[in-house]
Amino acid sequence: MKVCTDACVLGAAAELTTATRILDVGTGTGLLALFAAQRNATATVEAVEIAPDAARQASHNVARSPWADRVRVHPLSLAQFAATSPAPFDHILSNPPFFRRALRSPDAARTTARHTAPDTLSFGELARFAADFLTPAGALTILLPPPEMQQFEREAAHAGLYPAARLVLHHRPGSKALRHITRFSRRAEAADTRALPIHPAGTDDYSPEFRQLLRGFYLAF
Repeated sequence: MKVCTDACVLGAAAELTTATRILDVGTGTGLLALFAAQRNATATVEAVEIAPDAARQASHNVARSPWADRVRVHPLSLAQFAATSPAPFDHILSNPPFFRRALRSPDAARTTARHTAPDTLSFGELARFAADFLTPAGALTILLPPPEMQQFEREAAHAGLYPAARLVLHHRPGSKALRHITRFSRRAEAADTRALPIHPAGTDDYSPEFRQLLRGFYLAF
């Protein structure tokens, strides 16, 4: 599985500094779990992945990392993980499947990673899990395209979770929004919204804002 730029932004931008227990739902390669462990030197990080091959790759990546003693990969569905009655989390991260109406990929692993389906992970399931397993002051931060984020916000509201902050990713300043990275909490309040262009206008170089955010994670920066 490839590492996506927008997932790296999620890992770098999420508010994780005060968390002691962090969960990455649908960890794939283990990217977000490893971001969390690198950014928070004391947190325990759990990672859930339903696809067996991806879970094995994540476990391999974690084992080879400097944070193997603080990151644990669970090769389970979210429902199976919930059945283990985990302790509450201070922060839950997810880059969930979102291509609800697009054509399915012939690659089964890619389909599971990118599409919602009854046998994978629905927006409602993720929202309800977060409501059940977040601490009272905990947060859920997820990455979705704008239309799917609107759908998720409705599901989250039913579960008692509301947008607190929103980072909007653009290719370049003023271009169409690519992704929303939204932090949800139990408090219904006006969400703070800011934009992040990946590239400056008229060039394929990375923007100063992007470089600043990813400086601790991209070797080229």
